[in-house]
Amino acid sequence: MTTEPTTIKSTSSSSVKNNGVKDLNVSVYEVVSDLVDEEERQVNFTDILFRKRKHLIDPDAIATKRSVFDDPVLAPHYWPKKDYENIHRLDPSARWTYREERALVWKIDWKIMIMAAIMFSAMNLDRFNIGQANSSTFLTDLKLTTDDFNLGSTIFFLTFLCAELPSQLISKRIGPDRWIPIEICLWSLVSLSQFWLTGRTSFLVCRALLGYVILYFYTKTELPVRLALFWMSAYLCNIIASFLAFGILHLDGTAGKAGWRWLFLIEGGITLLIGVAAFFNMPASPTQTKTWFRPKGWFSEREEVIIINRILRDDPTKGDMHNREGLSLGRLWTAICDYDLWPLYIIGLTSRIPENPPSTYLTLLLRGIGFNTFQTNLLSIPYRTLGIVTMFLITLLSEHVKERSFVAMLQDLWTLPFLVALYALPSEPNQWVFFGIVTGLLSFPYVLPVQVGWCSRNAGGVSGRLVNASLFNMFTQVGSIIASQIYVASDAPRYKRGNRILIVMCCINIGVLYPSTKAYYVWRNRQRDKVWNNMTIEERDHYLKTTKDVGNRRLDFRFAH
Repeated sequence: MTTEPTTIKSTSSSSVKNNGVKDLNVSVYEVVSDLVDEEERQVNFTDILFRKRKHLIDPDAIATKRSVFDDPVLAPHYWPKKDYENIHRLDPSARWTYREERALVWKIDWKIMIMAAIMFSAMNLDRFNIGQANSSTFLTDLKLTTDDFNLGSTIFFLTFLCAELPSQLISKRIGPDRWIPIEICLWSLVSLSQFWLTGRTSFLVCRALLGYVILYFYTKTELPVRLALFWMSAYLCNIIASFLAFGILHLDGTAGKAGWRWLFLIEGGITLLIGVAAFFNMPASPTQTKTWFRPKGWFSEREEVIIINRILRDDPTKGDMHNREGLSLGRLWTAICDYDLWPLYIIGLTSRIPENPPSTYLTLLLRGIGFNTFQTNLLSIPYRTLGIVTMFLITLLSEHVKERSFVAMLQDLWTLPFLVALYALPSEPNQWVFFGIVTGLLSFPYVLPVQVGWCSRNAGGVSGRLVNASLFNMFTQVGSIIASQIYVASDAPRYKRGNRILIVMCCINIGVLYPSTKAYYVWRNRQRDKVWNNMTIEERDHYLKTTKDVGNRRLDFRFAH
């Protein structure tokens, strides 16, 4: 709901100095009455697909949401640092309409989101093509056993884990617009070099190198949908990759080389081309899109003002650091010691273990049950297609119930009955019954977008989000290392013992980890409510002026659950 606009003016000439920021006549604004007071609604798929609206909104009405920058007491405490790269576009008096905002968000989707999804999908193309190579003669040509394959997976995830945090720190220091294209190009070069693998040693070295090389435009209500679309693009890429593998593996014998060698070479070359293109499509920030090859940039000055003000109004902590600022050891240690994120790290450790071995071993399982190389690659398409649907549905559900803990638990609730069915199959099952159960299992609603957004939301400031997101991902890699050792050669081909372990892990996630994590965050919020609600306005003002707490350490921060 909007109210009649009034003129914004300062009632004092006194200036605000915060973190060395230039003098600002914003410390004692009169109450601004032309702003939207209602809480911003979550952007969701049902609104997009069915044009559902709870109430009609005049497209030319003011869309600017009220924020701390309109409060004469709070504004100085949240003002960005003086070296924040977008500070020249921050203007608390700026106003824009719903029409302008919608057009701009669509523009950002096309300019930023699509390229990001392509880059992410390209890296996944090379990351997971080892499974498609397994459907061919990869293991026999290199004289590898399944235990050797497990060791390669372990080394890959271990080096991935070790490289995660340094990679994020480098990205923060030199800027993701530079580091991400470099990563993609290096990744693709190592990936395509697998064309020349000769045996166990070269295989393990390449998996290690792949692990070492890998690895501010939306508001919090717009981000969940974009994250879901982001991971859906990876599923779509895997579907395309299955068709590519079907065709490329037919090159078996060309120039005397096995089909899996051509698979690594061609798909690595595709990723290299995308990495080169990324150098020309990754802007440093919303106000830094102009370059020698793009002299007009992507956004007008008016659009830049809208982007920066809507982002900072939504989350003022995004102005805490500039995009070329490295993390200090103090900030790094503070983020690592943030015990309030540890429950989420434990969830990251265990949440993918039940689905990981069947997914990694899918091609070997299908080959072992009687399908040939080309059938195996085509039969991996149905579960990925269904996975897009289930991810879509889980995102719809999370939007409507505004719940994270129990929604994320649905992944394990889906997986558990299929694991039990897989365990109960006879020693020589019908191949199509086996295929149906494995396909159902791997069609689980992938909740990683929910978990990543959950971790980011509970981390608080920019520096915390950077380190905590890396730590969360590192714990998921540790989980992958554990998962890579569950299906072993001595348990083949039915992997009964391995499936029992997966069933137990599923039950632990459902019965212990998710409920206890939710209970912990509810308890932490109640603790802070007791303190904050008993403080007077003057005491809160004094706290905000003097506190050294940052991110989720602040008393006015509440955890999502």
